[in-house]
Amino acid sequence: LMLNCDISRYTTFDKKNYYYPDLPCAYQITQLNHPICTNGCVTLKTSEGERDIHIKQIHMEEDAGKLVHIGKASYVDFNRTSVPLIEIVTQPDFRSTEEVLIYLNKLKTMFRASGISECEEGAMRCDVNISVRPEGSTEYGVRTEIKNMASFEAIEKAIRYEVQRHIDAIEFETEELVQETRRYDDATGKTSAMRNKETEADYRYFPDANLMPIIIDDEWLEKIKAVMPAAIDEKADAYREAGISEKEIDMLIHNHNVSKLLDDVVALGCDAKNAAAWILTDCVGILRKNGKLLGDLEITADDLSAIIKMVDNGDVNRVIGRKILTAVIETGADPVAYCKENALDAKVDTATVEKVIDTVLVENAQAVTDFKNGKVKAKQALFGACMRSLKNIADPDVIRELLDARLND
Repeated sequence: LMLNCDISRYTTFDKKNYYYPDLPCAYQITQLNHPICTNGCVTLKTSEGERDIHIKQIHMEEDAGKLVHIGKASYVDFNRTSVPLIEIVTQPDFRSTEEVLIYLNKLKTMFRASGISECEEGAMRCDVNISVRPEGSTEYGVRTEIKNMASFEAIEKAIRYEVQRHIDAIEFETEELVQETRRYDDATGKTSAMRNKETEADYRYFPDANLMPIIIDDEWLEKIKAVMPAAIDEKADAYREAGISEKEIDMLIHNHNVSKLLDDVVALGCDAKNAAAWILTDCVGILRKNGKLLGDLEITADDLSAIIKMVDNGDVNRVIGRKILTAVIETGADPVAYCKENALDAKVDTATVEKVIDTVLVENAQAVTDFKNGKVKAKQALFGACMRSLKNIADPDVIRELLDARLND
């Protein structure tokens, strides 16, 4: 559904027969005749504009083992054998490495946003099929497939190497290209042949009689649609309409937990743009000070919205709000209780502020002289001294207004 596919109402399983060390039973349960999804589409935003990548089908199958090559020896890790997976098969629409990486990053973001997978520990892998044809030709060239790459960096390097290998073979006849399966070696930065690429007939597919067909009805589909999160493109548009910057949108879209935190805070009555600033500026600053990343943020929507509302309602100023936020992130303190216990919501009357300003001006006579002589930064130094004397509790706008009045006397 996320990939805009047609959902098959009747889907079945087939046996794909071949012998290879990573497949001990010599066949793989997969879907050939009736895959669960067909005819999807993903729209990419590239440096050259929007591009549609068409999905041929999505099918369910069981995983094979993992071949590990060390020196001249090969080993098989069977820990993931028979684990169910889905394979997304695209049409040959990609025209650059950039498009491949944008597509994969978009899929990864979708999977995280929907809770399908965090894509860790090889949960998201990629097989890349490559062919090169002379400019103007309508026929595809010889196709090679690079198997089981889990790193986007490896995928990029493998594509670049393999494309250049094909070009050299065509232009300089360095070798004869054959349809085959290859693997990429991180250490050498090169691909190498694994086996000749079989055709569909070589696999001798036949229906798996041990597995019943799956019938997908309208009621089931509607239940799934009802609990699906908003599509990431729709969410990005909503953030854009709220006035959130493109840089901030990119950070939110690629971090599901943070995006959900923002949505929950907004649902509690906070402004989306303001809440995004608190998360992506204040929270990030506090995390960075503690050597952490945005993904490490641990704060509830209730606590964050409480802090934002304290500031918006004038109960505390922005500086105090950030102090409370720091305590919540670093120690797990309750924001309201922390504010009360430390008297951070104490009100400072105008007379007290004026008295502090007078004292600061006397103690910082040189800064006053510098300001009178046109040094604008001197006023900021005086303002900072006033805030410190008042322990950052007083309203900064009130201090600025009264300080300006005193300096202009």
